[in-house]
Amino acid sequence: MKHIILSALVIVVCIAEFHGVNAGGECGRASPEREAFKLAPCAMAAEDENASVSDRCCARIKQLGQNPSCLCAVMLSHTARSAGAKPEVAVTIPKRCNLADRPVGYKCGDYTLP
Repeated sequence: MKHIILSALVIVVCIAEFHGVNAGGECGRASPEREAFKLAPCAMAAEDENASVSDRCCARIKQLGQNPSCLCAVMLSHTARSAGAKPEVAVTIPKRCNLADRPVGYKCGDYTLP
């Protein structure tokens, strides 16, 4: 009986994982902390609003901007802040990249994407 209950529990957990019960975060299965590492090309632009924004940074921001909640979670993540990113500066990057389809007016915590 103990093995049947254990087997049933394992099956339920596997089904839940398959259907994405634990994949409902802002960035899907990826954590915002992990996604923040992919924004390394944006480091200087996220610290200084007068710094130029590289093409690599803009390409990554454009990709993340397709999911504004993920973009915000990444910009406000502990990883980004630990790397020196200032949220009030980071939220200006999509505009500084001149992305026409950026999520203008989207609220990122206490900040709004310009």
